[in-house]
Amino acid sequence: MPSRRSSKNAEPEQDTSAGGPADLEWFAKPDSPEGGKGLRFSCTMCGNCCTGPTGYVLVNDDECSDMARKLGMTMEAFLAEHTHMMPLGRSLNERKTKHGYDCVFLDRQKLPGKAVCGLYEARPRQCKTWPWWSSVIATRDDYDQAQKKCPGLGKGTLVPVSEIRIQRKIIEI
Repeated sequence: MPSRRSSKNAEPEQDTSAGGPADLEWFAKPDSPEGGKGLRFSCTMCGNCCTGPTGYVLVNDDECSDMARKLGMTMEAFLAEHTHMMPLGRSLNERKTKHGYDCVFLDRQKLPGKAVCGLYEARPRQCKTWPWWSSVIATRDDYDQAQKKCPGLGKGTLVPVSEIRIQRKIIEI
């Protein structure tokens, strides 16, 4: 289950290269997969990042308010219908599927063979910042493990180190 530290208006992290290559994250070093320029990611709409244990998508009041507004619901109705409390805070509800516990807003029927978010524009920061969570990119081994579950990691658009640092700082998972 994730833990969260968030910074709603996260400032970009400073480049730590002044201290030398040993101070850089593994993905910013010249021997990383993209030669220190960043990492590649392209969402394949597999839904793997939207499926996990119960209490997996923790949300705050601002995020719930945005989602409620998108659905045309009151905040109270949204909280009652689409969330539940967990020891670490409020989480979106899930549906048990053959894939695990899917987020209640994950739609696996709309596009055959794909999984789409029913609230994409109003999705929580946790979802917006995947895969740049500290737990995914802290070490090369963490990244390699995540790559086994996420077919979009290591493929597609090159995301620069500076953008990865900004996204990682938004929420701590």
